[in-house]
Amino acid sequence: MKKILLLGLAALMALPVVAKKKAPLATELPTRQEILKTMELTNDWFMKKYADPTEPTNVNKIRSSNLWTRGVYYEGLMALYSISPKDEYYDYTYRWCDFHQWKARGLNNTAKQGNLARDADNYCCEQTYIDMYRLEPKPEKLKNVIAHCNMLVNIPDCSDWWWIDAIQMGMPVLAKLGKTTGDTRYWEKMWLMYEYTRNRQDGGLWNAEDGLWWRDHDFNPPYKEPNGEDCYWGRGNGWVVAALVRVMDEIPVTEAHYNDYKADLIAMCEALVKVQREDGFWNCSLHDPNNFGEKETSGTALFIYGMAWGVRKGYLPADKYMPVITKAWNAMVKYAVHPDGFLGYIQGTGKEPKDSQPTLYDKAPDFEDFGLGCFLLCGSEVYKLSTTEK
Repeated sequence: MKKILLLGLAALMALPVVAKKKAPLATELPTRQEILKTMELTNDWFMKKYADPTEPTNVNKIRSSNLWTRGVYYEGLMALYSISPKDEYYDYTYRWCDFHQWKARGLNNTAKQGNLARDADNYCCEQTYIDMYRLEPKPEKLKNVIAHCNMLVNIPDCSDWWWIDAIQMGMPVLAKLGKTTGDTRYWEKMWLMYEYTRNRQDGGLWNAEDGLWWRDHDFNPPYKEPNGEDCYWGRGNGWVVAALVRVMDEIPVTEAHYNDYKADLIAMCEALVKVQREDGFWNCSLHDPNNFGEKETSGTALFIYGMAWGVRKGYLPADKYMPVITKAWNAMVKYAVHPDGFLGYIQGTGKEPKDSQPTLYDKAPDFEDFGLGCFLLCGSEVYKLSTTEK
């Protein structure tokens, strides 16, 4: 009997080992209820970990909590609030805004701070101040924003946004303030600043041939990626996609440069479709998949934010883009969202593919806020595309 058992065991051990296959990605978007549940899960993780919105960040050094990384998070939180208006989201945001006295980062008198007040990273937070003003209009919420933006309008120089991230940090502020106040000077100035970055900054950071942007002068040709291609940083291009969406969401279609913004968004989306990964994500390096070629969530989320908005507006054909959107959203939910709501595969702060590497499922980025903001922005638009309520 013992001999028979041993022979049977040997036979089993000789059988080939079959790896357990992962379930394929779904080919349809989840229901609105499921999308919202995922958004709330990830946001709840953050709000529990950072329960006091007034506390400064401490990544290598202390920074006030109205820095750009947190500003992007609140952009996402306001997008979540627009589809799930919970009191805790409003209260958390109000405490943050009010603690900072509705001022741009580091500015005591925003109209007289020179270069500090012209750094878009410092006034990204004003996007949320304006959103909160709209929910409950009180002059003190907008007073400092107006003073700051008037300074920007009255300075002839238009070269402030010398890196493409700044387009997202600063441009929607002017778009939102123009709509809120009815003063179109803000729209005129934001075009001049955008056009300078696009066409004249270091020869222009926009490459119309490829439909993508060089991050700043360090990456304009002749700089090349290891495979010989131009360097197009994933999240950097994602910032521009988000800026274009957030601007066009504010200005009327009759605004003088609406169609210019629209054309750039369409060109970028057409370029991005061609370099989506098989797993649904995009790489940190858009034209060199082998240069730090792991999944990356923040850039992916920003691209899908733009594509979903474009489909919803009728600017991008649904038959072409819905499969791209669906694949990317389902991939992020499956591979990046942890059961407790933590988001994986987020590249930390930097300016190019090699920074803050590697991106991993269980590795926290240096700042844990802006990637979530990107994801929530994305989710808010994917939610609107889902055709099923339950």
